[in-house]
Amino acid sequence: MALDPFAPKDARVTDEIAPPVETTRRRKSLTREYIEAIVIAILLALVIRTFVVQAFTIPSGSMVPTLQVGDYILVNKFIYGAEIPFTSLHLPAIRAPQRGDIIVFKYPWDEKRDFIKRVIGLPGDEVYIKGRTVYVNGRPLDEPYALYNDGTSHTNVEYGPSAVPHDSFFMMGDNRDNSQDSRYWGFLKRDKIRGKAFIIYWSWDGDTHWLRWRRLVCYFDGGGRIACPLERSRP
Repeated sequence: MALDPFAPKDARVTDEIAPPVETTRRRKSLTREYIEAIVIAILLALVIRTFVVQAFTIPSGSMVPTLQVGDYILVNKFIYGAEIPFTSLHLPAIRAPQRGDIIVFKYPWDEKRDFIKRVIGLPGDEVYIKGRTVYVNGRPLDEPYALYNDGTSHTNVEYGPSAVPHDSFFMMGDNRDNSQDSRYWGFLKRDKIRGKAFIIYWSWDGDTHWLRWRRLVCYFDGGGRIACPLERSRP
Protein backbone atom coordinates (compact mmCIF):
# COMPACT_ATOMS: atom_id res chain seq x y z
CA MET A 1 0.00 0.00 0.00
CA ALA A 2 1.49 3.36 -1.04
CA LEU A 3 1.46 6.21 1.46
CA ASP A 4 0.57 9.76 0.61
CA PRO A 5 3.58 11.89 1.62
CA PHE A 6 1.40 14.99 1.78
CA ALA A 7 -1.18 13.47 4.14
CA PRO A 8 -1.37 14.96 7.68
CA LYS A 9 0.88 13.22 10.21
CA ASP A 10 -2.07 12.22 12.37
CA ALA A 11 -4.05 10.82 9.46
CA ARG A 12 -5.09 7.21 10.03
CA VAL A 13 -3.79 4.65 7.58
CA THR A 14 -6.11 1.73 6.74
CA ASP A 15 -6.35 -1.11 4.24
CA GLU A 16 -10.17 -1.18 4.31
CA ILE A 17 -11.96 -0.48 1.03
CA ALA A 18 -15.34 1.25 1.00
CA PRO A 19 -18.20 -0.97 -0.29
CA PRO A 20 -19.46 -0.24 -3.80
CA VAL A 21 -22.69 1.39 -2.63
CA GLU A 22 -23.70 2.78 -6.01
CA THR A 23 -23.19 -0.58 -7.78
CA THR A 24 -25.31 -2.41 -5.20
CA ARG A 25 -28.05 0.17 -5.47
CA ARG A 26 -27.89 -0.01 -9.25
CA ARG A 27 -28.29 -3.80 -9.21
CA LYS A 28 -31.29 -3.52 -6.91
CA SER A 29 -32.75 -0.82 -9.14
CA LEU A 30 -32.41 -2.96 -12.27
CA THR A 31 -33.97 -5.96 -10.55
CA ARG A 32 -36.87 -3.83 -9.36
CA GLU A 33 -37.35 -2.40 -12.87
CA TYR A 34 -37.52 -5.89 -14.39
CA ILE A 35 -40.01 -7.09 -11.77
CA GLU A 36 -42.19 -4.02 -12.24
CA ALA A 37 -42.12 -4.44 -16.03
CA ILE A 38 -43.15 -8.10 -15.75
CA VAL A 39 -45.97 -7.33 -13.32
CA ILE A 40 -47.28 -4.51 -15.51
CA ALA A 41 -47.12 -6.74 -18.59
CA ILE A 42 -49.07 -9.50 -16.82
CA LEU A 43 -51.72 -7.08 -15.57
CA LEU A 44 -52.04 -5.49 -19.00
CA ALA A 45 -52.43 -8.91 -20.63
CA LEU A 46 -55.15 -9.85 -18.14
CA VAL A 47 -57.02 -6.60 -18.76
CA ILE A 48 -56.83 -7.06 -22.53
CA ARG A 49 -57.95 -10.69 -22.29
CA THR A 50 -60.84 -9.84 -19.97
CA PHE A 51 -62.20 -6.69 -21.56
CA VAL A 52 -60.79 -6.27 -25.08
CA VAL A 53 -59.84 -9.37 -27.06
CA GLN A 54 -59.40 -13.09 -26.34
CA ALA A 55 -58.07 -15.99 -28.38
CA PHE A 56 -60.08 -19.17 -28.93
CA THR A 57 -59.52 -22.45 -30.77
CA ILE A 58 -62.09 -24.19 -32.97
CA PRO A 59 -62.31 -27.82 -31.74
CA SER A 60 -65.26 -29.13 -33.79
CA GLY A 61 -66.77 -28.91 -37.25
CA SER A 62 -70.07 -27.25 -36.36
CA MET A 63 -69.11 -24.05 -38.21
CA VAL A 64 -67.66 -25.70 -41.34
CA PRO A 65 -67.07 -24.38 -43.98
CA THR A 66 -66.73 -20.91 -42.44
CA LEU A 67 -64.48 -22.14 -39.63
CA GLN A 68 -62.32 -25.24 -39.80
CA VAL A 69 -61.18 -27.49 -36.96
CA GLY A 70 -57.81 -26.11 -35.89
CA ASP A 71 -58.57 -22.46 -36.65
CA TYR A 72 -57.38 -20.02 -34.03
CA ILE A 73 -59.52 -16.92 -33.80
CA LEU A 74 -59.56 -13.60 -31.99
CA VAL A 75 -62.80 -12.48 -30.38
CA ASN A 76 -63.76 -8.86 -29.83
CA LYS A 77 -65.14 -8.68 -26.28
CA PHE A 78 -65.78 -4.96 -25.87
CA ILE A 79 -68.09 -4.58 -28.88
CA TYR A 80 -71.03 -6.19 -27.02
CA GLY A 81 -69.90 -5.02 -23.58
CA ALA A 82 -67.42 -7.25 -21.77
CA GLU A 83 -68.45 -9.04 -18.60
CA ILE A 84 -66.97 -7.69 -15.37
CA PRO A 85 -65.31 -10.62 -13.56
CA PHE A 86 -67.01 -12.06 -10.46
CA THR A 87 -70.18 -10.08 -11.16
CA SER A 88 -73.23 -10.28 -13.40
CA LEU A 89 -72.49 -6.80 -14.75
CA HIS A 90 -71.25 -5.83 -18.21
CA LEU A 91 -69.47 -2.80 -19.58
CA PRO A 92 -71.44 -0.56 -21.98
CA ALA A 93 -71.73 -2.11 -25.44
CA ILE A 94 -70.76 -0.42 -28.69
CA ARG A 95 -73.61 -2.19 -30.48
CA ALA A 96 -75.95 -5.15 -30.08
CA PRO A 97 -75.37 -8.47 -31.88
CA GLN A 98 -76.68 -8.47 -35.44
CA ARG A 99 -77.99 -11.23 -37.66
CA GLY A 100 -75.05 -12.99 -39.29
CA ASP A 101 -72.55 -12.21 -36.52
CA ILE A 102 -70.40 -15.16 -35.45
CA ILE A 103 -70.15 -15.08 -31.70
CA VAL A 104 -68.57 -17.01 -28.83
CA PHE A 105 -70.77 -17.64 -25.80
CA LYS A 106 -71.17 -19.77 -22.71
CA TYR A 107 -72.89 -23.04 -23.51
CA PRO A 108 -76.29 -22.79 -21.74
CA TRP A 109 -76.16 -26.37 -20.43
CA ASP A 110 -72.57 -26.12 -19.17
CA GLU A 111 -71.23 -22.60 -18.78
CA LYS A 112 -67.67 -23.86 -18.30
CA ARG A 113 -67.66 -24.63 -22.03
CA ASP A 114 -67.56 -22.06 -24.82
CA PHE A 115 -69.52 -22.48 -28.06
CA ILE A 116 -69.33 -20.55 -31.32
CA LYS A 117 -72.34 -20.14 -33.62
CA ARG A 118 -73.98 -17.67 -35.96
CA VAL A 119 -76.77 -15.28 -34.95
CA ILE A 120 -79.93 -16.16 -36.89
CA GLY A 121 -82.80 -14.75 -34.86
CA LEU A 122 -82.78 -11.43 -32.99
CA PRO A 123 -84.96 -10.50 -30.00
CA GLY A 124 -88.59 -10.38 -31.11
CA ASP A 125 -88.03 -12.34 -34.35
CA GLU A 126 -90.11 -15.33 -35.33
CA VAL A 127 -87.99 -18.24 -36.55
CA TYR A 128 -89.34 -21.10 -38.65
CA ILE A 129 -87.32 -23.85 -40.35
CA LYS A 130 -88.66 -26.07 -43.11
CA GLY A 131 -86.30 -28.45 -44.86
CA ARG A 132 -83.16 -26.54 -45.75
CA THR A 133 -84.77 -23.11 -45.57
CA VAL A 134 -84.75 -20.83 -42.53
CA TYR A 135 -87.50 -18.24 -42.34
CA VAL A 136 -87.26 -15.17 -40.13
CA ASN A 137 -90.45 -13.16 -39.77
CA GLY A 138 -91.90 -15.03 -42.72
CA ARG A 139 -89.01 -14.32 -45.11
CA PRO A 140 -86.44 -16.94 -46.21
CA LEU A 141 -82.84 -16.17 -45.35
CA ASP A 142 -80.16 -16.12 -48.02
CA GLU A 143 -77.50 -18.35 -46.48
CA PRO A 144 -74.59 -19.04 -48.84
CA TYR A 145 -72.52 -20.10 -45.82
CA ALA A 146 -74.86 -22.96 -44.78
CA LEU A 147 -73.65 -26.53 -45.38
CA TYR A 148 -75.97 -29.54 -45.64
CA ASN A 149 -75.19 -33.22 -46.09
CA ASP A 150 -76.29 -34.21 -49.59
CA GLY A 151 -76.90 -37.76 -48.40
CA THR A 152 -79.42 -36.64 -45.78
CA SER A 153 -83.07 -35.99 -46.56
CA HIS A 154 -84.40 -32.75 -45.11
CA THR A 155 -87.95 -33.06 -46.41
CA ASN A 156 -89.45 -33.70 -42.99
CA VAL A 157 -87.20 -31.35 -41.06
CA GLU A 158 -89.25 -28.68 -39.34
CA TYR A 159 -88.81 -26.30 -36.43
CA GLY A 160 -91.17 -23.68 -35.06
CA PRO A 161 -92.43 -21.17 -35.67
CA SER A 162 -90.96 -19.86 -32.44
CA ALA A 163 -90.66 -16.30 -31.13
CA VAL A 164 -87.27 -15.19 -29.80
CA PRO A 165 -87.55 -13.64 -26.29
CA HIS A 166 -86.63 -9.99 -25.93
CA ASP A 167 -83.31 -10.71 -24.16
CA SER A 168 -82.24 -13.71 -26.23
CA PHE A 169 -80.97 -14.86 -29.63
CA PHE A 170 -81.51 -17.86 -31.90
CA MET A 171 -78.16 -19.42 -32.83
CA MET A 172 -77.22 -21.93 -35.53
CA GLY A 173 -74.01 -23.53 -36.74
CA ASP A 174 -73.15 -23.27 -40.44
CA ASN A 175 -72.73 -27.05 -40.64
CA ARG A 176 -76.45 -27.62 -40.24
CA ASP A 177 -76.35 -31.42 -39.99
CA ASN A 178 -73.55 -31.41 -37.43
CA SER A 179 -74.32 -28.65 -34.98
CA GLN A 180 -75.82 -28.49 -31.51
CA ASP A 181 -77.51 -25.12 -31.49
CA SER A 182 -80.75 -23.35 -30.60
CA ARG A 183 -82.74 -26.05 -32.36
CA TYR A 184 -81.77 -28.37 -29.51
CA TRP A 185 -80.92 -26.33 -26.41
CA GLY A 186 -83.11 -23.29 -26.95
CA PHE A 187 -82.42 -19.57 -27.04
CA LEU A 188 -79.21 -17.89 -25.97
CA LYS A 189 -79.45 -15.31 -23.20
CA ARG A 190 -77.83 -11.95 -23.97
CA ASP A 191 -75.66 -12.02 -20.84
CA LYS A 192 -74.02 -15.33 -21.86
CA ILE A 193 -72.31 -13.80 -24.89
CA ARG A 194 -68.52 -13.44 -24.68
CA GLY A 195 -67.79 -11.60 -27.91
CA LYS A 196 -67.70 -11.46 -31.70
CA ALA A 197 -65.19 -13.38 -33.80
CA PHE A 198 -63.35 -11.05 -36.15
CA ILE A 199 -60.15 -12.69 -37.44
CA ILE A 200 -58.36 -16.02 -37.91
CA TYR A 201 -54.76 -15.48 -36.86
CA TRP A 202 -53.59 -19.12 -37.15
CA SER A 203 -54.87 -22.36 -38.65
CA TRP A 204 -53.45 -25.84 -38.17
CA ASP A 205 -54.56 -28.91 -40.11
CA GLY A 206 -54.49 -31.83 -37.69
CA ASP A 207 -54.80 -34.40 -40.49
CA THR A 208 -51.79 -33.25 -42.50
CA HIS A 209 -49.98 -31.76 -39.48
CA TRP A 210 -49.31 -28.63 -41.44
CA LEU A 211 -50.17 -24.95 -41.42
CA ARG A 212 -53.12 -23.76 -43.51
CA TRP A 213 -51.27 -20.62 -44.46
CA ARG A 214 -53.98 -19.41 -46.87
CA ARG A 215 -56.36 -19.08 -43.92
CA LEU A 216 -54.07 -16.75 -42.00
CA VAL A 217 -55.49 -13.26 -41.34
CA CYS A 218 -58.90 -14.27 -42.68
CA TYR A 219 -61.45 -11.84 -41.31
CA PHE A 220 -65.24 -11.66 -41.04
CA ASP A 221 -66.99 -8.93 -42.98
CA GLY A 222 -70.15 -7.14 -41.93
CA GLY A 223 -72.41 -9.91 -43.22
CA GLY A 224 -70.68 -12.67 -41.29
CA ARG A 225 -68.91 -13.95 -44.39
CA ILE A 226 -65.24 -14.79 -44.30
CA ALA A 227 -62.64 -13.03 -46.44
CA CYS A 228 -59.13 -14.42 -46.85
CA PRO A 229 -56.60 -12.06 -48.49
CA LEU A 230 -54.09 -14.89 -49.05
CA GLU A 231 -56.73 -16.93 -50.91
CA ARG A 232 -57.05 -14.12 -53.42
CA SER A 233 -53.32 -14.27 -54.11
CA ARG A 234 -53.53 -17.91 -55.20
CA PRO A 235 -52.18 -18.24 -58.78
